[in-house]
Amino acid sequence: MTVRSILDTKGHQILSVEPDAKLAAAVKLLGERKIGAVLVMSQGRMEGILSERDIVRVIGERGAAALDEPVSAVMTKKVVSCRQSDTVSGIMEMMTTGKFRHLPVVEDGKVVGLISIGDIVKRRVQEYEHEQEALRDYIKTA
Repeated sequence: MTVRSILDTKGHQILSVEPDAKLAAAVKLLGERKIGAVLVMSQGRMEGILSERDIVRVIGERGAAALDEPVSAVMTKKVVSCRQSDTVSGIMEMMTTGKFRHLPVVEDGKVVGLISIGDIVKRRVQEYEHEQEALRDYIKTA
């Protein structure tokens, strides 16, 4: 299974915020959409990623005043990404090793999607359920 198969099911929509957006606005977006990360983009170019962990870390360090800071002061600047042709097992290992849960998908320098560990788990569960159903059907006909 590849990243492409997950995006084809999930969709290619990308939520983003500008680097100069206030952290409070990004927090509101995450809460409203019930998501754990958002890309930070400027003029179609990925500048970073802002995750719940980034927010917790900065509030722990600087307190609630950090909510008035720009996202660019809080975001993770060194973003690890993947390609649509990457395998799910490969990106699972990458996420586990890097201790992150969101991965932008980039093709030819352009962001084409964002996948989370939740998307991967959901797809794997569907895959296992399909395999079990196929085995049950096989046993019934044997």
